[in-house]
Amino acid sequence: MMDRFFGLTENNTSLRQETLAGATTFLTMAYILIVNPGILAAAGIDQGAAFVATCLAAAIGSALMGLLANYPIAMAPGMGINAYFAFGVVGALGIPWQVALGTVFVSGILFFLISILRVREWLIGGIPLGLKLGIAAGIGAFLGLIGLQNLGLVVDHPVTLVALGRLTTPVLLGSAGLLLIAALSARRVPGAILLGILFTALAGLPFGLTDFKGVAAVPPSLAPTFLQLDIAGAFQVGLLGVVFTFFLVDLLDNAGTLIATTHRAGLMRPDGSIPNLGRALVADSGGVMVGAALGTSPTVSYIESASGIQQGGRTGLTAIVVGGFFLLALFFAPLAASIPPFATAPALIFVAALMAQALRSVNWEDETEYLPAVLTTLTMPFTFSISAGIGIGFIAYAALKLLVGRAGEVHGAVWVLAALCVVKFAIG
Repeated sequence: MMDRFFGLTENNTSLRQETLAGATTFLTMAYILIVNPGILAAAGIDQGAAFVATCLAAAIGSALMGLLANYPIAMAPGMGINAYFAFGVVGALGIPWQVALGTVFVSGILFFLISILRVREWLIGGIPLGLKLGIAAGIGAFLGLIGLQNLGLVVDHPVTLVALGRLTTPVLLGSAGLLLIAALSARRVPGAILLGILFTALAGLPFGLTDFKGVAAVPPSLAPTFLQLDIAGAFQVGLLGVVFTFFLVDLLDNAGTLIATTHRAGLMRPDGSIPNLGRALVADSGGVMVGAALGTSPTVSYIESASGIQQGGRTGLTAIVVGGFFLLALFFAPLAASIPPFATAPALIFVAALMAQALRSVNWEDETEYLPAVLTTLTMPFTFSISAGIGIGFIAYAALKLLVGRAGEVHGAVWVLAALCVVKFAIG
């Protein structure tokens, strides 16, 4: 029955192969169990509840992807977008985290509607590659800035805005952790990021910098966050831009991951189209709404799924296995709570470096392509706003094409999005 449902024989795979692939994917993305609760705690969310919400959202989201789309792609709260949630929305805008969760849920509904309508191809296909790449790199830069701040390597300055921090023990240990993650990754060691985090935390024990709370225990209560989202508050006029940002980033992130992973797995059709695209996006949008109800920032498809695909994962059974590991992880909350910020900072910086690779595919021979992409990338960290970077990127792209007499190259979706961004900036 399992063979028929997932098509194991048809996809030249087996239960053992899919299980190994799922374990590999889980190891490469397990760092989110440590990093995400820490980021959400900065928004005032109970860290124990955030840990449980992260585990459950990842388990349910991955199961949805496996059952609905039969793809070997795992889901979990996304990096970058979780930082925007905690520092950009709750921190900078002063929005209560309950309302912020409401905006995530509303963006999930919008994502779901787009997923079941033909407009999804119009919207995804209409956004130029340069802007997609600029958004990916910009989110990475935003994440990297937060990582450097958490590490203490970058500090604020009244004149230059930022400056080099003092080389304290946490800074040195975190820097060593970053180098270790990069070295392990270069050697293709599974779970390089997770191992780097754990090593850095352990190195802090002799200096009294790591407060070890244990390894395993009964899962913390989910009550502080479960169904605490304020959906009505999300419909305030001033928050429409936040909803739009969550929606657009989630759409682009998932579309990019689906394109990359299905191509790597040999699931993409010869004409470049993706089978079961609608089902995959429905699974993604369902994961977003479930995650918001549980109490976490938007879930996304994880590019780390490529590691499991490299191991031989070809069907949704791989994603189901990943979900099972996330459920088992519920019992390791004390270990996750023991990890200090200087130990997770290297993971943020390393992920930022990975996301920066997107810029290499930008068309550097065309100013109307690379300038909007670079503006998007630079604006996100320096304004501390992902939404500002996206808005400026779309406006710059449309305006430049118009000024050089190439307005016909601008897709209708870009004109619509650029106009919405102009309105957003105009009304503040």
